[in-house]
Amino acid sequence: MTSITSAAVFGSTGHSGQYILASLVAMESIKTVYTFTRRAPKIESPKLAARIERDSSKWASNLLAIEPPPNVVLSALAMTHAEAGSVSNKWKIDHDLNVELAKAAKKAGVKTYVFISGAGARSALGAYISDMKMKKGVEETIEELGFENAVILRPGMILGRRETPHPIGPLLNGIIYGLGSIAKSLQDNLGQEAEVVGRAAVQAAQIATESKAPSKVWVIEGGDIVKLGNSVQ
Repeated sequence: MTSITSAAVFGSTGHSGQYILASLVAMESIKTVYTFTRRAPKIESPKLAARIERDSSKWASNLLAIEPPPNVVLSALAMTHAEAGSVSNKWKIDHDLNVELAKAAKKAGVKTYVFISGAGARSALGAYISDMKMKKGVEETIEELGFENAVILRPGMILGRRETPHPIGPLLNGIIYGLGSIAKSLQDNLGQEAEVVGRAAVQAAQIATESKAPSKVWVIEGGDIVKLGNSVQ
């Protein structure tokens, strides 16, 4: 069985990215996990090769410098509107930088690419919402690049307490958890715990690495993210 032995993560200090990193360093097959961040990850591990670089424009070249390239690259890179300060600043990270990193991964010879997108990225309504347009653009780039394996996760509301509070996050969390008390399937389809999203991303990467993904571009949404994430607790 082919297993992941090395991986690179972007967004590893974020809401779901921290759990992607935790899941990777816990894998026995993993020898090295590269991270590219503006600040040090909270997780410490002898497997961790943390590249702290405040200038994110250098991250693509840093990825290209890794020899041999990692088996898998995973991106959970995204900013909240509060962190970005404006739609244009958010676009530079959520869209432009993600596109640049995907292109660098393909150029480096990375076989499997995993991207945390969002629910509604390909919906008709998404064409009018800036966040969804950003996600759609990244998804399309990943598909066009032609990785051997591409995995796109489309979670709904990513639940849990954020380090940088979302203005209406607690309210939305409360609504979705409330729906879960009525029917767990409602919660699973509308929102997923950050830890579950992180575990699902890594499990999907492993399945794709084993050539067991259901398609070359594997899209995982809602309740399927929960099932996959909970399968590896």
